[in-house]
Amino acid sequence: MIRQFELVERVKSYEPDADEDAINRAYVFATKYHGSQKRASGDPYFSHPVEVAGILTDLKLDHNSIITALLHDVVEDTEATLETVEKAFGSHISRLVDGVTKLTRLELQSEESKYAENFRKLVLAMSDDIRVLLVKLADRLHNMQTLHFIKKEDKRRRIARETMDIYAPLAERIGMHRFKDQLEDLAFAQLNPEARDSIVKRLEFLRGEDSDNLAKKIIDQLNKIVCENGVEGEVSGRLKAPYSIWRKMQRKAVTFEQLSDIMAFRLIVPDLGSCYQALGILHANFPVVPGRFKDYISTPKPNGYKSIHTSIIGPERHKIEVQIRTAEMHQVAEMGVAAHWTYKQGGEHMEGRQYRWLRELLDILEHASNPEEFLEHTKMEMFQDQAFCFTPKGALLSLPRGATPIDFAYAVHTEVGNTCVGAKVNGRMVPFRSILQNGDQVEILTSKNQKPSPDWEKFVVSGKAKACIRRYIRLQERDQYSTLGHQMVIKVFRQEGYEFTEKGVEGVLGKFHMDHIEDLYVSVGQGHHSAREVLVAVYPGAREVPKPSTTTTTKKKTKNAKDNALPIKGLIPGMAVHYARCCHPLPGDRIVGIVTTGKGVTIHTIDCDNLVNYQDTPERWIDVAWDSTEFDGQHTGRLKLIVANEPGCLGGLSTVIGKNQGNISNLKILNRSIDFFEMMVDVEVSDVKHLSNITAALRAMSVVNSVERARN
Repeated sequence: MIRQFELVERVKSYEPDADEDAINRAYVFATKYHGSQKRASGDPYFSHPVEVAGILTDLKLDHNSIITALLHDVVEDTEATLETVEKAFGSHISRLVDGVTKLTRLELQSEESKYAENFRKLVLAMSDDIRVLLVKLADRLHNMQTLHFIKKEDKRRRIARETMDIYAPLAERIGMHRFKDQLEDLAFAQLNPEARDSIVKRLEFLRGEDSDNLAKKIIDQLNKIVCENGVEGEVSGRLKAPYSIWRKMQRKAVTFEQLSDIMAFRLIVPDLGSCYQALGILHANFPVVPGRFKDYISTPKPNGYKSIHTSIIGPERHKIEVQIRTAEMHQVAEMGVAAHWTYKQGGEHMEGRQYRWLRELLDILEHASNPEEFLEHTKMEMFQDQAFCFTPKGALLSLPRGATPIDFAYAVHTEVGNTCVGAKVNGRMVPFRSILQNGDQVEILTSKNQKPSPDWEKFVVSGKAKACIRRYIRLQERDQYSTLGHQMVIKVFRQEGYEFTEKGVEGVLGKFHMDHIEDLYVSVGQGHHSAREVLVAVYPGAREVPKPSTTTTTKKKTKNAKDNALPIKGLIPGMAVHYARCCHPLPGDRIVGIVTTGKGVTIHTIDCDNLVNYQDTPERWIDVAWDSTEFDGQHTGRLKLIVANEPGCLGGLSTVIGKNQGNISNLKILNRSIDFFEMMVDVEVSDVKHLSNITAALRAMSVVNSVERARN
């Protein structure tokens, strides 16, 4: 364990003006409050915060970070409070300690919820000051280094999985590759020890005498060629981390022996111009491996990483990867944000919001409905490989691999995503499902009248896009259910001859254990409560509803449709209202609604055969009607055809449907014979009259034997 004076000397070695007294007091404070507590290893507990502080001194972090490391567990694991910390060390240190402290006293439903809530808090804290994350990463690194002392295997695996899913990607996002490699390797040892042991043994074999000689020969020849051509540089080589090798083996589905870049060679040069000069020298002297060149200097990674990567058939005819960078670039590559810490410029504070990836996590947090959803989207956001695309003005955006124009739109701004109506990639209009590639220039077309489609969630891949779409759907669904429930309640009051008043309904909210009238309307719209239950609660003398039949319902609708029917215009299909796929109702059809718990109302045609299934549940039936003679939007009508098996018959069918302003959305061949095809065709139409016109046009074709509207 690092002794008190040693810790102070380490900090003073790189920060001469550090507050020595505060560091000493923090050391004593942690020792006092942790007292006789022991870790799983049997060591005194205060050895842990001291070792965490020692890890941060290797990064040359400021004295406030070191003090925070010493105190980071006192609020969580001792009787000390944040008020105690603030009184002893001030509000600045108190805020940093609070950011790192877990919410151990928060009562949540599950361990997963607790972990998700802790991570949510960490993101908020590090957005205010990135040092919170640095302390947390050092804390996690030391915990992983001592993880083997924990006896319970399931606990070790859970902690290792958290490390692999969250903390290693976070370390990578702030450019701390050294931390990332250590965290991944320690977690890999717990999650897949057999695979790691196998790779380690093979690496040890490569470190044998022959391999050392080979690596030395390659380094010497590269140094000689670079120096002879006028560039001062130093080449070094290292074996890649076991987890990095294993992941590449899984991703490329290759064996260890098939990997060509197990060892990476690094060329450090004095300045930026020398990077490209050295690249030219290597390419002039050795064959280049196609498709393996990456310039992260002209296009840095989001975490600030800069380097040139190239693969060549190098000395001794071995395929090798060479990374070319300056000393400053190398420091940033290894230590990330810690390499250019602001205290060196006299600063006290470094906001995390300057990092785009962290701003994106905050956007996800804003749109997520609960901590678990936030954690799910965050893993998705951080675990994906990146694709780099440009806006029309040349701004660079990094997106997950497999991203679509909708992901790009939300990466620009939430409002741009919500109002996206089209996209141009490299000047050409493309479908929303198109996969963006590195270097694509993307232009998003927007309209104030556009709203996010629930279908978008099926193909977007970025966490922010999914969170924004889900949030919009969630808000819209509640509004739709509220509108539907309100209409259902008014309708049943009017139908039974009772006066409807908001005041009367508010007076019975207690019977439904609700505080707001909108909550009751939402519950009715979702089918958890019926409109008649509300009526009976307000007017206990209201009569029971009779059992309907398809015949009586038909007569009832015909007789008094306009007065009693519930209008459904304005309700978005797929939210509070769903159109039955068994009968495909169209505007102009006589319809009836069936309330399904949790789903709202499903609309059927009045002659749908499936209505027989609901004869014994009269409380689920409601009268509904199209609200206008002028119908908006597109609806799907289904036709069943028998056509002659002749060349060009399908082309003729699609031509006739297109000329009549219809659009084929699906086509399925049910049966085929030598002479005829029997098929099902889904056509997008405006109403039942539109479908009838298309049906008549199809019947006039010589190749059509029969056509009728399908009811299932």
